[in-house]
Amino acid sequence: MDEFPTCNLDYLPENILIDVLSYLSVRELVRAGRVCKRWRRLVKDQKLWRLVDLTAWKGMTSRILWVLLRQYLGCGLRYLRLRGLLLSVRGGTFLSEAWLKALSTKCPRLSKLYLLHADLRSLPSCQLLPPSLKVLELQGCELPQGFFNQDLPASSQERAQATSSVKQKGKGPSSPSGISIECLILNNVPSFKDQHLQSLTSWERLSRLELCDTFRVTANGLRGCAAKEGVCGLEGLFRLKFLEMSITTRQGHQRPMASLGLETGWLGLEELSLGGKEVAPGFPYASRLKDLKRLYLKACTLDELQVVHNCKMLRGLPGFLRLEFLDVVFQPRSGGEGEQEQEGEEEAADGGDGDNEGKPDKLIGNLRRLLAVMLPCCTLAFNNCSVQLNSNLGSNLFI
Repeated sequence: MDEFPTCNLDYLPENILIDVLSYLSVRELVRAGRVCKRWRRLVKDQKLWRLVDLTAWKGMTSRILWVLLRQYLGCGLRYLRLRGLLLSVRGGTFLSEAWLKALSTKCPRLSKLYLLHADLRSLPSCQLLPPSLKVLELQGCELPQGFFNQDLPASSQERAQATSSVKQKGKGPSSPSGISIECLILNNVPSFKDQHLQSLTSWERLSRLELCDTFRVTANGLRGCAAKEGVCGLEGLFRLKFLEMSITTRQGHQRPMASLGLETGWLGLEELSLGGKEVAPGFPYASRLKDLKRLYLKACTLDELQVVHNCKMLRGLPGFLRLEFLDVVFQPRSGGEGEQEQEGEEEAADGGDGDNEGKPDKLIGNLRRLLAVMLPCCTLAFNNCSVQLNSNLGSNLFI
């Protein structure tokens, strides 16, 4: 044993020490910087501050945020996760305009921001957020009424310069010059209303929108924002390529389903994801989305005849490529006389035996084969799906 010297971290190269430090949380990383001058210098390496998750830091205050921003956060920051004080006993203002401006200046490469339980009512607009953001995710937050408007801070001279530059480039209103966010994710944001949704039509780069448990969005609000031909060209959210709507909790039980607004169609929308209580009202109108390529249905209960009937209408979409079921409970046919006989003939022609009751594996298999015949150019996916034989007894078959 005397032949081997004692192990000391000082002998390790700095790149290995940085890799070791990368396994620490933010709070542990700050404590490690107090060990010695060398560790303090290593802790400030921007490789350790690319993804910063502060949601697990209990007792987070605005003072701690200022310390982290001044001493540690820098140009290496790409993804920031923050937990607000909305559910805290202390309460108070968490994000200030001054801190957000300093964050924009010191972290110019920040592209993704996640806010949990943050009270944003003290901020007049989302334009105060870093302009480099591409993805904004809000969960359980409170919003002011005009938060998503982008008619705030620019002066008259700046606006004149912006309009003149757009005219010189000849790109018209499609040239992105305002909010640069491309993906907006809202999860359980009760204050999000139709007015907020209408404000998103002015965003020039928004291509992905996820609305999860946003109970105050109505079908009329969705119709008003759907991309359509107008007097001056395309109107609404015509740059949107992906839309997700899902209601999975009990709070929205008696509220009108927003997915009914898809009945008017949506130009340019290529991917649609429906979940929970939004599946039943929105699934029949998916065939009216002429540019739809992928449809995702998740966390719901579907009748077999309902699936077959709605998928028949999807045959009219020329570019439809993928249909995916995730966590879906299928119910066997309970009746249907003429329509059921017709589907039985199609199953028999496809090699199915038509006896689905009591055989959940055969029901899934027959449904898969039938949809494959109806949509030959479409990829079908059944993930974690099951079959409910009756209202009292469920037989689960996971695929």
